[in-house]
Order: sequence, then structure tokens, then C-alpha cells
Amino acid sequence: MAVRRGAVRSVVVAGLLALGAVAPGSAQAVGSGWAGPEADVAYHGRVALAGTQLRVWLVPENDGPAALPNATLRVRLSGDLADRQRLAEGCARAGLREVVCETGPLPLHGRGRHVGLVLEMRERAPEVLVRVDTWWNGGATDRNRANNEHVVLALDTGDTYAF
Repeated sequence: MAVRRGAVRSVVVAGLLALGAVAPGSAQAVGSGWAGPEADVAYHGRVALAGTQLRVWLVPENDGPAALPNATLRVRLSGDLADRQRLAEGCARAGLREVVCETGPLPLHGRGRHVGLVLEMRERAPEVLVRVDTWWNGGATDRNRANNEHVVLALDTGDTYAF
């Protein structure tokens, strides 16, 4: 599995942040209450399930007020992924049911890179619940989480469901 160093770096930094560590080069002082820049990250896309294959296409966007150099989005599934996956560049598996992908730079009022995933499920299921959210956003404050946390039910019909 080929994974870009940036995706792995984002995953590692996100893990450190989850544990309460300060990101390298951050101006945040422990206990200072500094929340970093403010950005409004959003995801728009679609999912389709056919047999054991789940397709996820999405575009990360940033409505500001600050640009972000990078963020990491997470796709969580209600079923287990197959052992072998061919993931898009900048994406990495983060568990039995999770994949994380870096967005690339998110300019103010702009879009990040398009992310396309073709995921193989371990077993065929009549439906898969797909959750998309931000795993790491560079320490930015996002006051509107409603547009970057999505839950989509994909039925095994091959139909496309938009979010």
C-alpha cells in the first residue's frame, strides 16, 4: 500500500493532538486557551454500495475566515473493510472500519483535493452506514460542525446517495 508521507504525518499529528499534545511549531501554550485560526471545513460528496464495493467521492471545502494548510478527513463504516485495500494517494487505513485522507491545502473560500475511494468490504451487507468527519484540522476552530459531520446510509443497490 503506497501512502504519501503527508498523510502519515497528518495521522500522527492527529493522534498526538487527540492525546493532548501540542503540534510542533504551534504557538499554543498549554493552558492558554488559544484555539488557533478559525475555519469552516465542509464536505460534499456521494456514496454508492454495490455488492462488497463501496464508492466514496467527496470534496473538502473551506468557507473561512482563515485558510488551512492541510486537514485530515475520516471515513468510518458500519462494516469491516476487507484486509487488502487500494487506497487513493494521501489516504491510509486507520482501523478495521476507518480510512483517513489528507485534504491538501484548504484556501479561504476554496476547495481541497477531490478524494475518491473504492473500498472493499469484508462481507456483503444489505446496507452500510458511512460517517464522514474531520479527524484533524491543524488546530483550527470550526464553529459550524454541521457541514463537516455527515452520516449516510448506502443500500446495496448501486444507487448514489449524496451528502
